[in-house]
Amino acid sequence: MEHNQSRRRFVGNLLTMAGGSAAVPLAINLAVMGEAAAENATDYKAIICLFLAGGNDHYNTVLAMDNEEWGYYSAQRSTGGSGSIMLDKLSLLKLPSTGSDNGVRSFGLNPNLTALHGLYGNNRAAIVANVGTLLQPIANKDVYKADRSLAPPKLFSHNDQQSMWQSLKPEGANFGWGGKLADAKHDSNSDHKFTCVSASGNTVFLAGAITTPYQVSSQGAVAISSLKSNFFDMNVVAGTPSMVKDTITAARDNPIENEHAQIVARSIAAQQALSTNMLPAGAGGVPNPTQYKLPKVKPSDADTWAPNPLAIQLQSVARIIGGRTNLGVKRQVFFVSLPGFDTHDNQRIDHADLMAKLDHALAYFDSTMRAFPGSGDISSQVTLFTASDFGRTLSSNGDGSDHGWGAHHFVVGGAVYGGKIYGEVPLVALNNAWDVGSGALLPTTSVEQYAATLATWFGLDGAQIATVFPRLAGFSKPDLGFMKPA
Repeated sequence: MEHNQSRRRFVGNLLTMAGGSAAVPLAINLAVMGEAAAENATDYKAIICLFLAGGNDHYNTVLAMDNEEWGYYSAQRSTGGSGSIMLDKLSLLKLPSTGSDNGVRSFGLNPNLTALHGLYGNNRAAIVANVGTLLQPIANKDVYKADRSLAPPKLFSHNDQQSMWQSLKPEGANFGWGGKLADAKHDSNSDHKFTCVSASGNTVFLAGAITTPYQVSSQGAVAISSLKSNFFDMNVVAGTPSMVKDTITAARDNPIENEHAQIVARSIAAQQALSTNMLPAGAGGVPNPTQYKLPKVKPSDADTWAPNPLAIQLQSVARIIGGRTNLGVKRQVFFVSLPGFDTHDNQRIDHADLMAKLDHALAYFDSTMRAFPGSGDISSQVTLFTASDFGRTLSSNGDGSDHGWGAHHFVVGGAVYGGKIYGEVPLVALNNAWDVGSGALLPTTSVEQYAATLATWFGLDGAQIATVFPRLAGFSKPDLGFMKPA
């Protein structure tokens, strides 16, 4: 056992010296792939982090519609002319007045979130209000301003706050909480190669101490760079030896060279396993997503349709979920992302388009999970949640909004207690108890609370949750209640 742990550390250090999984020679995205383990989980569960990269403007995503709050909102967001980033109140998709932790207040969704509005109304989606990075509860803005050390370091920095969301530490962290969830459920999978999978490049979120993320493209497994599949005994006459494969995976006397050769061999094996077992795209497999409809800049504009890259990422996730039995996995963590949310300018057009992409992709994925090829409805086994660098300011900068802190997020799936807003939506106004500047919100819910609620559903026990989220004990509500019992 000690030998295996030492070997894992050695391989991890080797990959780190190579610059992480995206920079390993020959584009190898794998390291340790131990074939351990008792299978303790009797069912399948997956969580999917959908990262809205750049900092989503929550003020134009979930909107308070009461007259007084709308007056504050419109005063800050209507600068006149083309620079206005105020939405039309009549266009909002009103949420039911019940199902909120916020009393009798009235809320609505961005007009481009029609499918999400339907999911919320059908109790398949929930909103978690004002989530953000916190080290401990902070009572109000006066406490924060009196002692900035109470807050996470480097607030309002994209890199650091992305890292805080994904790893609970600033930029430079080695492990993410998604990877740590996978570590905690390590024995649930008989094969660990595909426990943590990213359809959106390298991410610290999926990095665990004993679980290494695997990256895929829209085509599936990423082949070793510059070498063709027939070099690896794929698509060749049965029994034909592969000289290139045999050469690059042969045992070496030098320990570093030998470890590299073994990693290459496992990478080839993983590529073959995934290519063989994930469902195909389109006919006979996971349906291809339709194109999404771009929001019109002017009502007179013609309808325009385009491919949705987020929906395509989610198709890759679904195709891998389809191979779960043959791949030997009962617990999986996935990462997808949608970039473009740093809307300092041109927000009125850009944010509308991002909301349309988000809505179309969520509708596609939910419908796919509810009518999964060969399995029927598996949506209660798969939960998707949104995350983002931070929220944005209430005040407009003239053509957009600036970096904030807390923001509202969505959780979607058949295991979600949907149709409700969880947590406190601060009153929309400048200079209130939660405004740390220009309407940037001091979070009332921590990332740890949000994540721990998902972790409980995923199957972690109290001791495991305390290990993954050591700051959780400082918050009065460790489970926010938006997930059905595990």
